[in-house]
Amino acid sequence: MRCAKILLFLAFIGCTVIPGRAAKTNVLVWQAANDRVSADVRGEQLFPLLEDIAHQTGWHIFVEPEAARTVDVKFANLPTGDALHKLLGGLNYALVPQTNGPNFLYVFTTTMQNATRPVIVAKAKPKHTSNELMVRVKPGTDIDALAKKLGAKVVGRNDKLHMYLLDFSDQTSTDAALTQLQNDSDVEAVDYNYIMDPPVTPQAVANAPVSAPKLTLDAPTDNDPCSPVIGLIDTQVQPLGNGLDQFMMSPVSVVGNTTPVTGNITHGTAMVYAITKALSQSTGGHTTARILPVDVYDSGDTTTSWDVALGVQAAVNGGATVLNMSLGSSDNSTVLDDVIQQALSQGVVIFAAAGNTPVTTPTYPAAISGVNAVTALGAPGQLASYANDGSFVEMALPGTSYAYLGNQAYMVQGTSSATAYATGIAAGTKSVNCQGWSQIEGAMAQKFPVPTSAQ
Repeated sequence: MRCAKILLFLAFIGCTVIPGRAAKTNVLVWQAANDRVSADVRGEQLFPLLEDIAHQTGWHIFVEPEAARTVDVKFANLPTGDALHKLLGGLNYALVPQTNGPNFLYVFTTTMQNATRPVIVAKAKPKHTSNELMVRVKPGTDIDALAKKLGAKVVGRNDKLHMYLLDFSDQTSTDAALTQLQNDSDVEAVDYNYIMDPPVTPQAVANAPVSAPKLTLDAPTDNDPCSPVIGLIDTQVQPLGNGLDQFMMSPVSVVGNTTPVTGNITHGTAMVYAITKALSQSTGGHTTARILPVDVYDSGDTTTSWDVALGVQAAVNGGATVLNMSLGSSDNSTVLDDVIQQALSQGVVIFAAAGNTPVTTPTYPAAISGVNAVTALGAPGQLASYANDGSFVEMALPGTSYAYLGNQAYMVQGTSSATAYATGIAAGTKSVNCQGWSQIEGAMAQKFPVPTSAQ
């Protein structure tokens, strides 16, 4: 069979532990894809807060010049209206939808007409953990001696990659060490330990318009290039049911999570459903592809570039030949970039989410050279309203997927679902046709183009 026989999407729709560290953060996260907002904001003034909102939503925001507020709030997964009420406190606001453009938000104390001061969106500030640096050194470098010289502690290590996580006493020392390490001939790469955006929260729905995937596992052969292993770099994956557990390999955690998650469905579980749906539709219901779950999120759904780098290496060590990275950040980690380039050089194929903010700025790791960046369609041939459509994006697939936990159905919207569909199609095609990955990637870019109106 040739690449043209990649099937068109028919529906729009025992644990190894590697020690890791939890991230330290204080952030505002606007999940436009499913209208949910989470915040832990302390002592923030009004204008920096509104700049952050404008950057994440793409809204045009105008403020009454005299309006002021100090924000101290913490909440999770509130809809937009409730979130704005908590964030703006006693200030008045009006959110005005626009037919052919971004929404307008007016914030005022007297009347909406007096909200005349525009909020100018500055470049987003890097979000990284407190007082930590990731560093990759040349073989033979004594990392402990280097850390001691800098006044740092080695709190994470991967000797195989010569990659280490250093902890400093304060931010001033951290910043000074970054500059020093950037000029050290023994250092291959160094950067802050960036915080990734949290995963989209699956939403419970009364009924799902599609059933669980119908898929049969044909006997795979270890180390067979025609039997792909999908490394799912994500949250924990729960027991699936519906005959899908047979596709799951023994999970790996790089953050120390060994207690099974109970309660609502996890993002990782939802991504498995999207991947297996795509496998089913691209193979006719039989495949040798399997999924290796790699948990890179702590119990608070937080992950960092350090944990993701460990996750990539753990997936490759576990035999993954294609990676699904339904995660991202606006900050590019040179160390994570280096780890991903090593995986790509070994022939591993990577699909990553373009991001759920309607901007054109890069999201990483999707924008890293060699990675397949995937954005989301809201309807056939139409870019989703929340989706990133930067020039780094290479393909667009449906941004809505459905998953099940027990008898409860869930819906997920976002470029994470689109990425999982892309990964499933690629792996399914590989298991059926055993074509070269470059052939499969090229055919998918043609079959699932980014809408021209979005470029």
